[in-house]
Amino acid sequence: MEKLRHIAAAKAKLCIAIQAWCMLTVLLTANPATARELRILTSMPASLFKPFAELFEQANPGVTVNVLNKNTNAGVEEIVRGNSRGFDIFWVSSAEAFAVLNAHGAFRPDTATDTAWQPTQRSGAAFYPFALSSIGWAQKHDSHVPSPNEWDDLLHPEYVGAIAMTRPSRSGTTHMFVERFLQVRGWEGGWAYLLELSGNLSTLTSRSFGVIDGIEKQRFEIGISIDFLALSRADDGLTFRYGRPVMVMPAQIGILRGGQSSDLAAGFVGMVLSPEGQEILLRPDIQRIPINAEIRAKAGPAAQQIEAALKVNWLPYDALLARDRYWAVNTLFDEFVTFQLEERQDAWRRVRRLEGFGDPELLVRLPEVKKLLIMLPVTEAEAITQGINAVPTRVTAFSAPTDLQQDVLEHWRTRATASIQSARVLLDELERLADYSE
Repeated sequence: MEKLRHIAAAKAKLCIAIQAWCMLTVLLTANPATARELRILTSMPASLFKPFAELFEQANPGVTVNVLNKNTNAGVEEIVRGNSRGFDIFWVSSAEAFAVLNAHGAFRPDTATDTAWQPTQRSGAAFYPFALSSIGWAQKHDSHVPSPNEWDDLLHPEYVGAIAMTRPSRSGTTHMFVERFLQVRGWEGGWAYLLELSGNLSTLTSRSFGVIDGIEKQRFEIGISIDFLALSRADDGLTFRYGRPVMVMPAQIGILRGGQSSDLAAGFVGMVLSPEGQEILLRPDIQRIPINAEIRAKAGPAAQQIEAALKVNWLPYDALLARDRYWAVNTLFDEFVTFQLEERQDAWRRVRRLEGFGDPELLVRLPEVKKLLIMLPVTEAEAITQGINAVPTRVTAFSAPTDLQQDVLEHWRTRATASIQSARVLLDELERLADYSE
């Protein structure tokens, strides 16, 4: 009898965790002829969202799950402009994207009563962490360049032209990578690293998936990536290494205002957060680290590193800070790196050539050039100036600068041009000295 009571209690606990999903299934199967639709806007790869969509449709006859895949920033723009297509769920890895949308009031109020839905501090809005992630680099196991041990190794000359990343303005996960450096190393130190890294970049891709695909096709050797994109390709010969310190970011899923099927959305979120849904994340072709601690323990070495980072967690990822300078960080990266990439690659090539001369006079002057190349002539205070990162209204496209943003952009563009030009002028002078010394 005691054993039967124990089994009954276990079953009851499981039912509570997925109560919303189960109740919805009963309701819909009672009238299978009623066709209904759940609309999801996500940046997740198909390998992740398809298993969940198929499972939900199987459990709920008459329901169709329609998924639109967009990069994170385009998805944010879609919602802040009014969610005119009535998406029910927003599902991405970028924590600051949720912070931006929450500031806009894009999510329904949080009505979840199951504590499993809220493993972190409640936000008052209906979005919930379902997995944990961090940033590092991917590489083929038979790569032609040595495997880096730490972030600073990526700045070494042996990696010139070997590294790829995505533009943060096109990728929420790359925006987290940029923010990781700004938060760990500080505003000046973070930008100094990124500007020096630009000299070793091979390319800037338009989607996060492009980095992993490029490594597989041997277009470049190393790709800066979020963990799961690389871990899910382990069978294709890809390896992944976390950059330290490991800064843990929550991947989240939220129920939007303006959706057509809020009950279906609640059921879908309940499924993703249920033990069954969390188990799906462990599949080899998904390789996400579950938010559920018990299931996370089954996830292997990657989860162990995340777990260790959670325990020390000396510097948690600040999504609100990232939100407050979201536009500024994306814009500054584009102006000083994306649009100047070839010039910066050339400038660093010239610096290395001059270092090779070994001339004492040149070596004394080269730090002047490097200082110009790693200095961002925009302060942190300027990046959070009131109004320039304001969440856009429904009539202002997120990708179209406001009048204030356009004015700031012109000032920053002028500074970007001046800083790289100053470095080039000094390089010209030093190269004339080098030619003379020969």
